[in-house]
Amino acid sequence: MGRWMKPEVYPLLAAMTFVTSMCAFQLTRNLLQNPDVRISKRRRAMAVLDNKEEGEKYAEHGLRKFLRTRPPEVMPAINHFFSEHK
Repeated sequence: MGRWMKPEVYPLLAAMTFVTSMCAFQLTRNLLQNPDVRISKRRRAMAVLDNKEEGEKYAEHGLRKFLRTRPPEVMPAINHFFSEHK
């Protein structure tokens, strides 16, 4: 790998690996859990889906419930430091 990979490339490789894995996670989640995606023949045959509960379960996942209890700040310490009047 030494000939093909320089140490300067490692942070870029890490960032691209993280982004690619997040994309793969989201695509897999949509494919397997989204109520609007119909893979099985039985679900494709249904003209109108009556699945409000399933849609609520998909939209209100655990991460969203956790973040709802947190303050909407990315870096609270830096925000408070720069917003204090001196």
